[in-house]
Amino acid sequence: MSITPEKHPLEPFLPDGARLLMLGSFPPKRERWSMDWFYPNWLNDMWRIVGHIFYGNKEHFVVVGTKRFDKERIVEFCTRQGIAIYDTAQEVCRLRDNASDKFLQVITPTDIVAMLHRLPHCCAVVTTGQKATDIAVAQLGCEEPRVGGVVQCVVAGRTINVWRMPSTSRAYPLSLEKKAAFYRTMFSAEDILVEK
Repeated sequence: MSITPEKHPLEPFLPDGARLLMLGSFPPKRERWSMDWFYPNWLNDMWRIVGHIFYGNKEHFVVVGTKRFDKERIVEFCTRQGIAIYDTAQEVCRLRDNASDKFLQVITPTDIVAMLHRLPHCCAVVTTGQKATDIAVAQLGCEEPRVGGVVQCVVAGRTINVWRMPSTSRAYPLSLEKKAAFYRTMFSAEDILVEK
């Protein structure tokens, strides 16, 4: 059986002045999307965690009465707070018919260093899963941080903090509140937690 490679369906989100670059692995299949943007799966808790941290309400980015996230509200929030988002893979093969990183074969990784050149104010890279972490540390030449931890590297003369966050997938065995505590620490340390 031949597996067809998939190219990333989204362009990198790189707002002017972004100070933090958040990197996942690759989006799930489109039938699992609840919006046309990053972390689109209704069962992924990224936007619930962010809502919980910044607004004390895990439903803040949910369209009321639906099972979908409010892309416009999320884009506005990320732009205001200086959060850039993309993934560490540009092209993959799914070895199984699911969204698990374990069964993603990366054909073409994202050039993270080139992306950082496009983000001159960015001083932090955040990975949101093991596959993203593996690709990022290989490209940036740093040690792998522990979950919730940070290491530093130098990219083109600029010191970059590299954070490893727990996956926001519900398959990752940690409660939303415990995941949020890790993300809160990171956002606070990078001065993103202050509402802009």
